[in-house]
Amino acid sequence: MEKLSWKSIAIGLMCGALILLFVQATYTDEDKLQKEFESYYRIYSLALPNTLELAGEKVPLHDPDVQERLDRELLTNVYWQSQTIMMVKRAQKYFPIVEQIIAQNGIPDDMKFVVLAESGLQNLISPAGATGYWQMLDGTAKNFGLEISNEVDERYHLIKSTQAACAYFKLAYAEFKSWPLVAASYNMGIDGLKKQLQAQQVNNYFDLWLNTETSRYVFRILALKEIVNHPKRFGFHLNHKYQQPEMIQVKVTQPIADFVTFANQYGCTFKVFKLYNPWLRGKTLTPSVNKTYCIELPKDLVRKSIASGLIQNDTIVY
Repeated sequence: MEKLSWKSIAIGLMCGALILLFVQATYTDEDKLQKEFESYYRIYSLALPNTLELAGEKVPLHDPDVQERLDRELLTNVYWQSQTIMMVKRAQKYFPIVEQIIAQNGIPDDMKFVVLAESGLQNLISPAGATGYWQMLDGTAKNFGLEISNEVDERYHLIKSTQAACAYFKLAYAEFKSWPLVAASYNMGIDGLKKQLQAQQVNNYFDLWLNTETSRYVFRILALKEIVNHPKRFGFHLNHKYQQPEMIQVKVTQPIADFVTFANQYGCTFKVFKLYNPWLRGKTLTPSVNKTYCIELPKDLVRKSIASGLIQNDTIVY
């Protein structure tokens, strides 16, 4: 075989270099980013649980429609990362309060996820006027014993609104004898759900054909239950938790003309006062005869005020 001359080798190298330059010239930054995107970016489908219950009632996961609806809510909430991780953190902060009230009322623990589905444990107002943690309408809240006035709206009171929600759950369970149906009725109302059950001649939430919101509602509750109970399984790693300070209650039977002055007497700023008492909506409080309100404040701040002699101890419940 004839050996290649140095001239042939040089020409070959020059051609290779020219080809390389041409490829590099046509391979843009956009091409590079696209290649990196295809190599490294991944969006994963999620494995569904083998079994799932809501308040002890089995979810029929053998039903393809049920699987698809659960999958939708898991994907929606897992990939809404910022909102969902904040819900997980708020659940860690507020669920101990909700769990205690639910247990005292004989309500299954799983029903606590209704409040998470309703508001994400935030004091919100819906376009329809549903308000507070449990998203109650004015009339419904009053029917279950909550006070709503210019000065007070107990839908913003976590403890009292949870007690009202428990009263609703008991009423609905007496009607439906099924906790998934109770949860669905919280979204569409007892009468509305009764009509659908009668019209469709079924007795099971998972067999009902409902409006889009209610057909997704119980599955949203189930998805949030799975995520909150198993956050790492879904990629949520919490490096710190939201903290609820130890609180005391200040009993109030006399009018408060200025919340700023009242808060300062107890060693708190107005911000702290409003943060822990969002149910006080106005600037004043005027209790009626024989009416007592309990205002919650951080224990460590109030103790400092007592030690400094700014207030007396007789109105405080530890």
